[in-house]
Amino acid sequence: MWGRLVGPGSRVRAAWGSLRAMGTAGAGRGVLAGKVALVTASTEGIGLAVARRLAQDGAHVVLSSRKQGNVDRAVAELRAQDLSVSGTVCHVGSAEDRERLVATALERHGGIDILVSNAAVNPFFGSTLEASEDVWNKILQVNVAATALLVGLVVPHMEKRGGGSIVLVSSIAGFSPFPGLGPYSVSKSALLGLTKALAPELGPCNIRINCLAPGIIQTKFSAALWKDEAVKEKMMANLRVQRLGVPSDCAGLVSFLCSPDAAYISGETVVVAGGAPSRL
Repeated sequence: MWGRLVGPGSRVRAAWGSLRAMGTAGAGRGVLAGKVALVTASTEGIGLAVARRLAQDGAHVVLSSRKQGNVDRAVAELRAQDLSVSGTVCHVGSAEDRERLVATALERHGGIDILVSNAAVNPFFGSTLEASEDVWNKILQVNVAATALLVGLVVPHMEKRGGGSIVLVSSIAGFSPFPGLGPYSVSKSALLGLTKALAPELGPCNIRINCLAPGIIQTKFSAALWKDEAVKEKMMANLRVQRLGVPSDCAGLVSFLCSPDAAYISGETVVVAGGAPSRL
C-alpha cells in the first residue's frame, strides 16, 4: 500500500526504510566473523553477490575466476567497500588450479571454514541426445567431478578447524530440466545427489553440506533465458513472485546456510526461484 503513496509522508517512510535496512545490515555483520570462505566463479553474478554478502557478514573471502583481470576487478570493487577479500585465478576443471585456490586460503588466512562451489559451464544448446561425447565430458567434469574433488581438498582443512560448511550451487533445472539444456540440467541434478551422498559422510567431521537451486537469476550466464522477450514471458508465467531474480536474492540464503543459525541443517537443497514449481 505504501508504495502507492506520494508526498512528504512517502519520503519519511523511505528514510525509515533506509534506516531499518542499515540496522539489519549492522545486526548481521559479524555472524561469520573470523571465518575463511572460498567462493568459486565469484567475480560476477551469483558468485560475486555471495562473496560480497559473506564478507559483509564478517568472513575473509577468497574470490576466484578463470581470468586474472576479472579477479583484480572484483577484489578492487569489494575492497572499496571495506570488505576483507583477496583472489586468485582458478579454473575448477584444473587440478593444479584447485590446489592453488586452497593453498591461497591457507597461506593468507591459515585455514578454511566455508566453501561455496558456484562454477559451472554450459557449452551446448539443443536436443539432449545430440550432445557429443566431448560436451558430456566437459559438463560433467567441470560441473560435477571438479566440485566433488574440490570438496575433497577442503575437507581435511575444515576438520582441523573443528568443522565447516559447504554450499553447492545447483539450479532449479536439476528438478525440472530447461528445454535445450539437457546435459547441463543433468549435471545440476547430479549436484543434488552429491549433496545427499556427502552429508552423512561429512557429518562425523562436523561439516555440513547443503545445496542452493536458483531459478532464473538475471546474470550474464543465464542471459539466453531472459533477454529474449518471448522466452522471458514464458518463464514469468511459472513464477509466483512476479519478477525475475537478481544475484542478491541468493546471497543472504548462502550466508545463512554457512552460519551458526543453520547448525542443524545438512543435506538439504533450497530452491530460490520466485515460487516456480520444482517439487512437492
